[in-house]
Amino acid sequence: MRGKLLVETAPMLRPTTALALLAVVTVTAFAAKPEKPARPEKPVRPVKEFVPAKPAFTADPAVPAFDEKAAVPVHLDTSMFKVPEGLEISVWATSPMLFNPANMDVDHAGRIWVAEGINYRRNSGRSREGDAIRVLQDTDGDGKADESHVFVREKELECPLGVAVFDNVIVVSNTPNIIVYTDVDRDLKFDPSVDKREVLLSGFEQPQHDHSLHSVYAGPDGRWYFSNGNCGAQFTDKSGNTFRIGSGYLNNTYVGEKSDDGHVYVGGFTASMEPNGHNARVLGFNYRNSYEGVKNSFGNMFLNDNDDPPACRVSHLIEGGSFGFFSRDGKRQWRADKRPGQTTAIAEWRQEDPGSIPAGDVYGGGAPTGMCYYENGALGDKWKGLLLSCETGRNVVFGYLPKLDGAGFKLERFDFCTTNTTGVFKGSDFVGGKDNMSDESHTLFRPSDVCVGADGAIYVSDWFDKRTGGHMDTDETCSGTIYRIAPKGFKAQQPKISYDTTEGQIAALKSPATNVRHSGFVKLKEQGEKSLPAVTALLNDENPYIAARAVWLLAQMGEKASLRIRPWLESDDADKRLVAFRALRAAGGDLLDLYNSMAADGSAAVRSEVAVAMRDVPFAQSGKILVELAKRYNGKDRSYLEAWGIGCTGKEAEVWAALKKAGNGTAAEDWSDAFAQATWRLHPVAAVEDVKARALSAKLSAPQRKLALDTLAFTQDPSAANAMLAVAKDKESPIHGDAMWWLINRSTNDWNEYNIAGELKAQGIFDPDAIKLVTIEIPPAGESLVKLEDVLKLKGDAKNGSSLVVRCVMCHQINGQGVEFGPSLQGWGLSQPTDIIAQAIIDPSKDIAHGFDGVEILTKDGLKIHGMVLAEGDVFIVRSMGGQTQFVPRKRIANRTKMTRSLMLSGSQLGLTAQDIADIVAYMRQAE
Repeated sequence: MRGKLLVETAPMLRPTTALALLAVVTVTAFAAKPEKPARPEKPVRPVKEFVPAKPAFTADPAVPAFDEKAAVPVHLDTSMFKVPEGLEISVWATSPMLFNPANMDVDHAGRIWVAEGINYRRNSGRSREGDAIRVLQDTDGDGKADESHVFVREKELECPLGVAVFDNVIVVSNTPNIIVYTDVDRDLKFDPSVDKREVLLSGFEQPQHDHSLHSVYAGPDGRWYFSNGNCGAQFTDKSGNTFRIGSGYLNNTYVGEKSDDGHVYVGGFTASMEPNGHNARVLGFNYRNSYEGVKNSFGNMFLNDNDDPPACRVSHLIEGGSFGFFSRDGKRQWRADKRPGQTTAIAEWRQEDPGSIPAGDVYGGGAPTGMCYYENGALGDKWKGLLLSCETGRNVVFGYLPKLDGAGFKLERFDFCTTNTTGVFKGSDFVGGKDNMSDESHTLFRPSDVCVGADGAIYVSDWFDKRTGGHMDTDETCSGTIYRIAPKGFKAQQPKISYDTTEGQIAALKSPATNVRHSGFVKLKEQGEKSLPAVTALLNDENPYIAARAVWLLAQMGEKASLRIRPWLESDDADKRLVAFRALRAAGGDLLDLYNSMAADGSAAVRSEVAVAMRDVPFAQSGKILVELAKRYNGKDRSYLEAWGIGCTGKEAEVWAALKKAGNGTAAEDWSDAFAQATWRLHPVAAVEDVKARALSAKLSAPQRKLALDTLAFTQDPSAANAMLAVAKDKESPIHGDAMWWLINRSTNDWNEYNIAGELKAQGIFDPDAIKLVTIEIPPAGESLVKLEDVLKLKGDAKNGSSLVVRCVMCHQINGQGVEFGPSLQGWGLSQPTDIIAQAIIDPSKDIAHGFDGVEILTKDGLKIHGMVLAEGDVFIVRSMGGQTQFVPRKRIANRTKMTRSLMLSGSQLGLTAQDIADIVAYMRQAE
């Protein structure tokens, strides 16, 4: 055992033991709780009055009023679409039955409700009476909508980004408010004299902004879920708890402040609440702009997130997790902390930082929107467990069949529905070119949302435009379409669901449509014991998702009902154990005995759920459990490590001390990789000396030493800074450059009070007065000798282009060669039109890539340095052409100016002819 700090896995708890514990748990959970000693009153923190931000755009009289009757709508022919074998796509509804569909939902009768965005951004006021929530229906069952009317239209509605329907309750997400309309007389038309309207929650920043409030949807636990982008929010739930979630995107006044639950949340976020607005919780945070998410009947959550620049993702959400777009205080965007050698995908989601959960499928540029999860319906068992995510920038609805992988998921992407199989995209930010617009019909498909219908078919709404992203829309007709994807020859049969009977409520709970299921859940729960036999019978349903829905409900129907899920908790099927555990936890109560027993479960997914449940449990009750969970970390499962780290929140030092004690004094150099990673994740001050010893040890590999160095970098204490200085003294060390980068970077933020610059000089590591700087100047490009139109006339030779592209490696990386200075070219050309690639080579200054703006530094002794600033503080780290890096003391800088031209050499400067450029373009269009 010597040298291994994390010990062998203990045998699983025997079923009889867990059964006994469940009996105790279920009684305890629903019995009256014993009185606890009164906690000392905490000082009341004054809540800042929320002042709604001014709309980004206000109604402009110059904007022509939209005339629905005069508009000449457009939609794509279904022959342009590619869908999986055996399925077919058809037009279910199109303009003028609906316009600019931003979001949609399905009710129990199969009607589709649409949130329209005629007044989107610069066209605010185009619909003079405000935007609408519209209801569409297929009354004759021929597979096409034949009836459409407005449920509500208000001037306050300005491109609402969400609509959700729960029986006769319609929830609209319209920043700054979540608005609840109750259709009292059930006539599908809002009448303020009869029906009810309530602002459920308010305080979401930036009306008329894509990065603000998104749609509400139900989870299998009976709660409502929603997401908000990184514009920020300061809202108070109906229980009186205030959440302050800001970021450096708009520099909200409350950025970095704790919410009333004691945690700091930043950036975009996912939250849940009870349907009455009570007991809100933040479940995930630090996104850029997650447009929508899903929570399936197993309780697994998935979301998508927007790029900045190309690093869009579809991800599995671990409760309480951060995705790393901003620093943990929310004040620095990811570019400020991008480390040398990191790719955009790694840096943007801080995948090498402790406390950032795995980003999932990072697929590059795009503009993701709506999501759904198919569990049952018309598509059949082949597609059971299908995750769908709309991608407007790529003219596609992505499909995934998530596979459990330890505590996380493998997310293998495929095109479920697309008009564009070329891999060349237009009219999206990531393509480049501020004026870039789609000019071919196959690039006009902009899927804004996707839902599973009450009939079990898939429905996709199309915004339809030449442009997506950049807060733009160009389609003056406001055309929109809803497509249906179903098996060939499918005949829709809308279920006749009555919420007044147990049978109807069970039918609702079994519905393919997420929010219909919620209404069934609520009605069955209200019935209590009367519905118990029918709900229990669902436990044996052959569809595991339907059976799981019954488990969540039974857990909330009292002690007698919860005992009926006992076989699931003891099942050999890890999914069943996980669902039962999650359901009991969602129901509430004292579950400490259950947590203790499940900490020894054989499934990493189950144990990670136990881990996140420990986040707000004091060390006295959770310490033993967290140590037990750590012993079962295999040193490879990042999702598990992050879930465990979330459980250790606020008690990192105590957990680490207990783990070290369990290692019986193992020397730092002999730590297992698993314990070294656990230390990195917790980075307590008490570990500094041991971690320093590992960083300095020549016995360890460079990656092991670098992990130790990174552990120091995330430790907020002067001792960590001193340890980093000790590492930087060894200029022959393989991690010397990393230590220097960390010292200079941290001197501008987390360690800015530790006099890093002074210590670097005092210890003889770096003397800003003695450093020798050199001039590095990019020559002006001058007028190009090659014209774009000349290149586009030529046929390229990809083979010759593979040789010519070597001229680019002094600034770019491609095929494993080159310098990390300009954007990586690996795979870039696959998603770019020919003219964009050619223009970037001819004149790189025409459209400078995100994050690669140049700076001209003029020193006091007359040196001129052109490059990118990697870190800024008392010392600037500047990287120039060829990857040459210089450390420039601030006090030696006379002037710093943002360059208006690119740092990259033009095609003419590289000596490329029109044919050469055509050859390079041909190569890049096929290079993997």
